[in-house]
Amino acid sequence: MRKKIPAAIRRQVIERARGFCEYCRTDSDFSDSPFDVEHIIPISQKGVTELDNLALACHGCNLNKSDKTEGFDTVSGKISRLFNPRTDNWNEHFGWTQDYLIVVGLTPVGRVTVEIMQLNRKGLINQREMLYIFGKHPPE
Repeated sequence: MRKKIPAAIRRQVIERARGFCEYCRTDSDFSDSPFDVEHIIPISQKGVTELDNLALACHGCNLNKSDKTEGFDTVSGKISRLFNPRTDNWNEHFGWTQDYLIVVGLTPVGRVTVEIMQLNRKGLINQREMLYIFGKHPPE
């Protein structure tokens, strides 16, 4: 049985992420489901429940990531690790299309993360479009 993440740590993760999914950059204020505090390195791979190994993730990103830590980058033809919100800068690995609807992977890490975690799910694209119209997207 998995240990529950203590409420105090959970609050710290949410505050550090400013309420945004640390992968797809969705704002929890506009989500229809609560966000998850997820293990960047999964417990199944000896990850620990410490702040440096925890990230705020929307439910879709967390489900798609599951226990994965790497994937195949079709551009480089190599295996690459997934984006790590604790050690990587989002803007170095990802960008937006001109209309700010699609997350684009700029590096092997970014491309693999976009693919594995499906950062451009149809519902997210629709949400981004509506939020953009009202000046709430993209996040700063």
